[in-house]
Amino acid sequence: MKAIFATGGKQYYVSENDEIFVEKLDVEPGKTIEFKEVLCVGDKTGTPYVDGAKVVCEVVKQGKAKKVLVFKYRPKKKYRNTKGHRQPYTKLVVKKIVG
Repeated sequence: MKAIFATGGKQYYVSENDEIFVEKLDVEPGKTIEFKEVLCVGDKTGTPYVDGAKVVCEVVKQGKAKKVLVFKYRPKKKYRNTKGHRQPYTKLVVKKIVG
């Protein structure tokens, strides 16, 4: 069974045993989390969410993505600015889809 759910301002299309990376959630590794903002389960579509549907996931780890360098430059003005950013994420494994 496949489902579409929303978290962190994004939507994810998943099936059972999928590994996904989402925006950082405040949950410890090894715990489970339920997402109730399910937009679609199988052939059922919600308005906007499907009643009684949920996606149960297990938190595998918390981490940070690879560094992205942001370089700003103004020609002929001697202005150069370099900044780095590492986006935090949470890795999840989808255990069960109820709908």
